[in-house]
Amino acid sequence: MLKRFVPSRIDTDPGHHIRMGVVAAVIIMIASWGVGWLPQAQNSWFAGTTILNPLRVWTPGVTVCAVFLVVGGLLLVRSWIRLGQALQLPFTTGSGGPSVSSVKESARKHRINDSKLSVINRAIWWWAAPLTLAFPIMSRDVFSYLAQGRVLHAGLDPYGEGVSSLPGWFMIGADSLWAQSPSPYGPAFLLVSQFVWFITDGGPEWSILLFRLMFLGGMAMCMWAIPRLARRFGARGDWAQWIVIANPLFCLYMIAGAHNDTLMLGLLLTGLYFINPSWPQHARRRRILLGFVLLAGSIAIKPLTVLVLPFAGLLLLWKPGVRMSYRVRIKVWTKSVVVVGGVLLVFGAITGLWFGWIEAMTTSGSAAFPYAPFGLLGLGIGWLVDVLFSSGIDPVAQTVYALGTVAIAVVTAWLALKPRPMRPVLSAALALATAVLVAQVFQPWYILWVLPLFAIVGVWRGWASTLLYLLVTVLVVVGVVDQLAVSQWIPILPLRLLTAGIGLIGLIVLMFFDPLTRRAFPQTKKTVDA
Repeated sequence: MLKRFVPSRIDTDPGHHIRMGVVAAVIIMIASWGVGWLPQAQNSWFAGTTILNPLRVWTPGVTVCAVFLVVGGLLLVRSWIRLGQALQLPFTTGSGGPSVSSVKESARKHRINDSKLSVINRAIWWWAAPLTLAFPIMSRDVFSYLAQGRVLHAGLDPYGEGVSSLPGWFMIGADSLWAQSPSPYGPAFLLVSQFVWFITDGGPEWSILLFRLMFLGGMAMCMWAIPRLARRFGARGDWAQWIVIANPLFCLYMIAGAHNDTLMLGLLLTGLYFINPSWPQHARRRRILLGFVLLAGSIAIKPLTVLVLPFAGLLLLWKPGVRMSYRVRIKVWTKSVVVVGGVLLVFGAITGLWFGWIEAMTTSGSAAFPYAPFGLLGLGIGWLVDVLFSSGIDPVAQTVYALGTVAIAVVTAWLALKPRPMRPVLSAALALATAVLVAQVFQPWYILWVLPLFAIVGVWRGWASTLLYLLVTVLVVVGVVDQLAVSQWIPILPLRLLTAGIGLIGLIVLMFFDPLTRRAFPQTKKTVDA
């Protein structure tokens, strides 16, 4: 029998957990200088100096950095969970509509909620600050952004030419998977990449920093929009902010990993905020138009968010349990397509790429090995058919993937055309979740595409929190193990086994042995209170 644990005053102090998160972020930053991605480009300052040799090329230093990276990630996960526990954040407003409580009581609750939101926002910025100075970890996609910007700057078509079309492409640090593959990004982001290449002349350190500053802007847009959308749709704004943006996956994959998904999400969520039929009459049309322009910008960053477009139109029409005529839907959809299409046409004209991204979307996924569940299913069926009929694996696998694309279209159409549609934001979340589930490639940050939409509509259960804590911890460890950047003469397998072992131990400690974080996992409650 274990003695009941009584938290101390420092354990319930949110400021303490913010400080511990800062310590974790600093540890991650320093560790990234040893095992983060950095190309050996001629105009790289760090590649031309020996100052980081003890961390990057000496086996003991690399080993310590790899260990520190996984430990820092686990500590950041713990700080996040403990911050939420210390603030005691419920996921719904609990109001259920007008209340008989006094106006003063309602105002008091709003002040408390705003105070908690302020604490969470402070945590996000403090945790993100050190990570802006880290070498890229969890992914090296940022170097592919830079290489594709170089292709566009050279007057070539990134949708028709891979990054290997220009000499010395491998020195920029882009993954060889993208050597001859079309860009999966929209024309607006290719313009951003071209701008970064032009300003920095491809210098890795300055390019990474410039990209990150833009992505911090995307994060700021998310931070502004999420609490407002949550309050509009019945969820707690402070809880939604904590579950999405303070989430270690966001800090590590979006900021430290430098992913353009921050811009995509920032424009998407801000656009959904402005698409609101309850605006005052004198400002309604202008603000709704702005919302669709922002949504078009999101599509022009990553075209996948086009799946949200029909549900953004439904936001202007939807009422709970009320049938919706198809005539008014088509009218709204036509107007939204005209606005969004016009914005995309402008970006296409500026880049000279027009709508080449449409074809590129259907082929860019083949650049990476299919290791998502649906991707492996396609390979498995292809292998089985090949064994039986000698048809080859790839044609069958590609047929399975094409059926997945059809499934996305069918689910999206069904959700959009139901006589009594469910909540539009929830429908958009389900459409995007379908796209993630049937994708032939899965990346950990794909979860952040759908998490904000589920959070702001308050569709949450106790088991969902437990699953998320577990998933966040696992994906942090997976990102470290899979993306260690070490010199060729340092064996990578022992480092991966070491970091995976430490990550597994950390997960077990968080779930079963830490007297505070194990309270977040319902299956350990009996152990806690025994």
